[in-house]
Amino acid sequence: MRVLVLRPQPSASRTAGRLAALGHETALLPLSRAEHHVDAVRAALAGPHASIAITSAEMARLLGGLGDERTPHLSTTVFAVGQASADAMRDIGFSTVLHADGYGENLARLIAAHARENGRTTAPLLYLAGNPRAPGFESRLQEANIPFRTVESYRMVPLALSRAETMAALLQPVPDAVLLYSRESARAFFALAPFSEMPGRFDTTRMLCMSPNVAAAVPERFAEQAAIAAAPDEESLLALL
Repeated sequence: MRVLVLRPQPSASRTAGRLAALGHETALLPLSRAEHHVDAVRAALAGPHASIAITSAEMARLLGGLGDERTPHLSTTVFAVGQASADAMRDIGFSTVLHADGYGENLARLIAAHARENGRTTAPLLYLAGNPRAPGFESRLQEANIPFRTVESYRMVPLALSRAETMAALLQPVPDAVLLYSRESARAFFALAPFSEMPGRFDTTRMLCMSPNVAAAVPERFAEQAAIAAAPDEESLLALL
């Protein structure tokens, strides 16, 4: 099966490796790259905070690049949105990492439950966030009266793809399946020229979505070809293959 991977690097290459091990052919078409706001993160870590929250493994890549600067913070409790982001934080040295099931709303519930069990602190939770992001996590924290500070730590910047790159990835040959990890990447993907110029070429391509939120960005024409992972993680997404 030929599978199209839209993730940014270096995640795209790791996913390609997993697909190759499963016997699939892969095509890579990253639609964005992460632009890290390192100075903002340094300043945020220097300020008062009781714990750290992350909703993407991209934060582990940013923090990993700080080297010894992160050492004083490695004992700080980290709340991660899912297993993959939690593992990434452990890999760079954080010792106390709690994680939810991949959904931001459930991460907020985990944090609220932890506060009830362990007592609230006067220092805020430091949310090291990306842009764009869904509002659910911050909304649930507000509803639970959890004091927090959001610091935009990285931004996903769209890549300017040439027509040749796009046509090669989508038409030579047409992929059997596309992995859609985020609503933003799904929107960008379906805005590519081949979908407006020759949509019929993709009538048998499976649109594999990480979550219902991602699936909502699939155009109605392709809705019957969409499938949603049982859980919002890559293992569940690949299981759809």
